[in-house]
Amino acid sequence: MSALSILIFVLLAAVVAVLALGIGSFGREGTDSAKRSNKMMQWRIGLQAAAVLAILLFIYLNGTSGG
Repeated sequence: MSALSILIFVLLAAVVAVLALGIGSFGREGTDSAKRSNKMMQWRIGLQAAAVLAILLFIYLNGTSGG
């Protein structure tokens, strides 16, 4: 397993963890909870973008040349 594959799995796990934390914050009341939930969703978007870029890089590096 390549380092890029491991990075992809770590990024995907981080996305799931941040998503769970953000959803968990939705059920709580208060402005602090709303701010925390919003910040978690911003982190999720950033991590998802990084994961998509890593996946695209993986596909590009492992692609076969057509002939």
